[in-house]
Amino acid sequence: MAGKVRLNTVRDRHCDPGPPGVGNDARAICASGDLADGGDGIRFDIERKGETVPAFIVRHGGKVYAYLNRCAHIAMELDWKPGKFFDAEGEYLICSTHGALYAPESGACRGGPCRGAALSRLDVYEADGKVYLMKD
Repeated sequence: MAGKVRLNTVRDRHCDPGPPGVGNDARAICASGDLADGGDGIRFDIERKGETVPAFIVRHGGKVYAYLNRCAHIAMELDWKPGKFFDAEGEYLICSTHGALYAPESGACRGGPCRGAALSRLDVYEADGKVYLMKD
């Protein structure tokens, strides 16, 4: 089922439905306070075309962004340890395997072997102190 969220994090998080008015079109991924600017991300799984695929959410420049956890260069997960998606400066998302750099706000390649490619973005927003993933 498209958009179904199964969390894959170190500590369990409950998948609440979206806020009033959104209903079942969104699922809570985490509390807003769980994401520090340029800090660790939250990993979770989604169902896409009948397949369970890894995804992640991070905060950068005060906003939240989510992507499939697949390098655009070679389909490998980006994080070197669960939740470690940013480079040392907290400026770019980095593939721990090949060093590809991605802009957190767009997923566009900014350096390394991913030239011209981009991460697959997921639609997220913040409301009522939580971060929500919109269903596809």
